[in-house]
Amino acid sequence: MSQEKVERYKQEKANRKKIIKKQRIMSVVRKTVLTLAALALVGWLGFSAYKTHESKQERPVAEVNYDAVNNYLNSLSQ
Repeated sequence: MSQEKVERYKQEKANRKKIIKKQRIMSVVRKTVLTLAALALVGWLGFSAYKTHESKQERPVAEVNYDAVNNYLNSLSQ
Protein backbone atom coordinates (compact mmCIF):
# COMPACT_ATOMS: atom_id res chain seq x y z
CA MET A 1 0.00 0.00 0.00
CA SER A 2 2.79 2.39 0.89
CA GLN A 3 4.63 1.69 -2.38
CA GLU A 4 1.44 2.50 -4.34
CA LYS A 5 1.18 5.85 -2.59
CA VAL A 6 4.81 6.63 -3.37
CA GLU A 7 4.32 5.73 -7.04
CA ARG A 8 1.14 7.82 -7.26
CA TYR A 9 2.92 10.78 -5.65
CA LYS A 10 5.83 10.51 -8.09
CA GLN A 11 3.45 10.35 -11.02
CA GLU A 12 1.48 13.34 -9.75
CA LYS A 13 4.66 15.30 -9.19
CA ALA A 14 5.85 14.53 -12.72
CA ASN A 15 2.55 15.74 -14.22
CA ARG A 16 1.92 18.60 -11.81
CA LYS A 17 2.45 21.35 -14.40
CA LYS A 18 0.02 19.70 -16.80
CA ILE A 19 -2.55 19.20 -14.06
CA ILE A 20 -2.31 22.82 -12.87
CA LYS A 21 -2.51 24.13 -16.44
CA LYS A 22 -5.59 21.98 -17.13
CA GLN A 23 -7.25 23.19 -13.91
CA ARG A 24 -6.60 26.83 -14.82
CA ILE A 25 -8.01 26.36 -18.33
CA MET A 26 -11.10 24.63 -16.98
CA SER A 27 -11.57 27.44 -14.45
CA VAL A 28 -11.43 30.07 -17.21
CA VAL A 29 -13.82 28.06 -19.40
CA ARG A 30 -16.24 27.61 -16.50
CA LYS A 31 -16.19 31.33 -15.67
CA THR A 32 -16.70 32.25 -19.33
CA VAL A 33 -19.67 29.92 -19.74
CA LEU A 34 -21.28 31.16 -16.54
CA THR A 35 -20.74 34.79 -17.58
CA LEU A 36 -22.30 34.18 -20.99
CA ALA A 37 -25.25 32.40 -19.40
CA ALA A 38 -25.76 35.27 -16.95
CA LEU A 39 -25.60 37.84 -19.78
CA ALA A 40 -28.10 35.84 -21.82
CA LEU A 41 -30.44 35.64 -18.85
CA VAL A 42 -30.21 39.37 -18.14
CA GLY A 43 -30.73 40.17 -21.83
CA TRP A 44 -33.75 37.89 -22.05
CA LEU A 45 -35.28 39.38 -18.90
CA GLY A 46 -34.72 42.90 -20.21
CA PHE A 47 -36.24 42.06 -23.59
CA SER A 48 -39.25 40.42 -21.94
CA ALA A 49 -39.78 43.42 -19.68
CA TYR A 50 -39.53 45.77 -22.66
CA LYS A 51 -42.04 43.74 -24.68
CA THR A 52 -44.44 43.63 -21.73
CA HIS A 53 -44.14 47.38 -21.25
CA GLU A 54 -44.66 48.07 -24.95
CA SER A 55 -47.70 45.81 -25.17
CA LYS A 56 -49.42 47.82 -22.42
CA GLN A 57 -48.92 51.14 -24.22
CA GLU A 58 -51.77 52.61 -26.20
CA ARG A 59 -51.22 52.31 -29.93
CA PRO A 60 -51.83 55.32 -32.17
CA VAL A 61 -54.65 54.97 -34.67
CA ALA A 62 -53.79 55.96 -38.22
CA GLU A 63 -56.39 57.62 -40.38
CA VAL A 64 -56.07 57.66 -44.13
CA ASN A 65 -57.70 60.32 -46.24
CA TYR A 66 -58.73 58.85 -49.60
CA ASP A 67 -60.29 62.03 -50.98
CA ALA A 68 -57.45 62.66 -53.43
CA VAL A 69 -57.61 59.09 -54.75
CA ASN A 70 -61.37 59.19 -55.09
CA ASN A 71 -61.23 62.52 -56.93
CA TYR A 72 -58.60 61.15 -59.29
CA LEU A 73 -60.62 58.01 -60.03
CA ASN A 74 -63.75 60.10 -60.58
CA SER A 75 -61.89 62.34 -63.00
CA LEU A 76 -60.70 59.27 -64.97
CA SER A 77 -64.20 57.81 -65.21
CA GLN A 78 -65.71 61.04 -66.54
